[in-house]
This record gives sequence, C-alpha cells and structure tokens, in this order.
Amino acid sequence: MRARTVALPVTVLAALAAAACGGSTPTASAPKPTTTVAVATVPPTTATAPTPAAPRPKPKPKPRRRPKPNPGLLPQTEQLPSAGTAAFHAEMAALWDGVRKDSVAAALPAFFPEAAYAQLKRIGDPQGDWADRLVEDYRLDLAAAHQLLGGNGAGARLVQVEVPASYAHWVSPGACYNGVGYYEVPNARVVYRQHGVLRSFGIASMISWRGVWYVVHLGSVLRSSAIGLVDDPSSGTGESAPSSTC
Repeated sequence: MRARTVALPVTVLAALAAAACGGSTPTASAPKPTTTVAVATVPPTTATAPTPAAPRPKPKPKPRRRPKPNPGLLPQTEQLPSAGTAAFHAEMAALWDGVRKDSVAAALPAFFPEAAYAQLKRIGDPQGDWADRLVEDYRLDLAAAHQLLGGNGAGARLVQVEVPASYAHWVSPGACYNGVGYYEVPNARVVYRQHGVLRSFGIASMISWRGVWYVVHLGSVLRSSAIGLVDDPSSGTGESAPSSTC
C-alpha cells in the first residue's frame, strides 16, 4: 500500500526547518530585582577646642622660721632658773652625751655661752678666758668623767640631774670681776645607772643667764694643774653640799 504524501504549506515548512536547526525565537528577559539601600545622613559636626583646665592655685609660701636669737647676745635677767624645763633637760642630755663620747663639742650646749660671758666679765679678754681656760677645763673634766665610766659610756644611762634649788644664790655685780649679776648653784648631781648599779658625780658650779642654768665648772671651780677632775663620784645619788662660790 503506498504512503500518502501530504503537502504542507511553505510557511509551515520553513518553521519546521528552523526548529530543526536549533534556532529559537528571542524572548524578552525578565527585569532584574533592584535593592534599595537606606543611607543615613549625619549632619556635619564642627570640631571644638577643648576647654582649658582652670589654673591650679599657687601654694602659699610657708612662713620662714626665724632663727632663735643667741641668748648670750640678749641682756641678763633676774629670773631664777628651774631644773624642770625641757630646755634644761636638753642641756643635761647634751652634757651626758659629751661624757659618754668624751666630746666637748657634744657637751657645749650645756655650757655657759661665750657671748654671755663677754657681757658678764669685766676683764681684758673675756672671750680668750672663756675659750682658753673655761672650755679647756671643761674638756679635761669631760675626759675624766668618761674614764669614770670605764671607757664604756654606751653601757651607762642617765637617770636625772638633781639640782639643789635651796643652795641657789644671787651673785651681785662687782663680785669676781663681774659686770652683771647672776644666780649660782653648786654641786648638782648627775645620777646615772651602769650595769644595774646607780651611781653619780657632781657638777661643781652652774650659773644662770636669762633664767636658764648653764655649767661653768664641771669637775672643780679651782685647780692647781691642767688635769681633768670628777666632782665627788659616789655610789647612789650622792649628796650636794652648799657653797658660796661665784
């Protein structure tokens, strides 16, 4: 049986031919999605200079301490000294330090001031007499007292200095080549403890200047030669004796 041939229109054939060759009819592409980004707008800022710190107040200058005047340059008074003041205790501590160390420099604060001695004495060269006789005797007596401690001053402790206030007396101007008056007290006792034993020795003479006691003769008021002396070394507190020295 023969096959039947069907004639197709030319337009159909052309379409079929194009399909067979892989051709395609162009189509419109879909629109791409769009992304909206929100941008925050910041108003411009104006840079400002930092506020300067308030200036610190300047510290007030500390008042300068005026140096204490040299008591020896001041005039004498008729005030009777006391052995109970802080000044006297400091003087006796200096005296004891000088005994322990065998040092006149350490003990000099307890000694009668040079400037006061220059006012006191009516002699040709009071400063020379103070340095060459009084201070030199003081140095010798400090060395003798140091030897009394056995050269072991570190083992001795000052207990007190007993001043016999009832023996204090006023020395009037004119006595002993003096131009002004002063109080004098003899035979005060330096009481100390060494190796558990209470001992003492004397201060031959102390005189006053402006209401303060000062050592003027430690071992003896008078001496026959340039040697150091210890005034009445004793066990215990010892005893003071009255004297009318000037």
